[in-house]
Amino acid sequence: MAASSREHVLSLYRLLLKESKKFPSYNYRTYALRRVRDAFRENRTVEDPKVVEELLNRSRDSLALIQRQVCIGKMFEIQKTVVEQEEKKSD
Repeated sequence: MAASSREHVLSLYRLLLKESKKFPSYNYRTYALRRVRDAFRENRTVEDPKVVEELLNRSRDSLALIQRQVCIGKMFEIQKTVVEQEEKKSD
């Protein structure tokens, strides 16, 4: 893979992770992060330029989908799960 392609893939990967972290719901957030990481790890050895381009296009579509879902998720108030509860500080 050419250096510029590698940089582009890494840039897209970072952007997908950054957008996935914006999900207000813990379950959606952890699921999206796990799926992004797993997909990129699974395809890390792909060298065929056509396949790489197809995977990049699929990743861009996923990025657009994540961005839309984050916007929709922010429209509604959600309750935090037990995992997300802030610890109460004792004075």
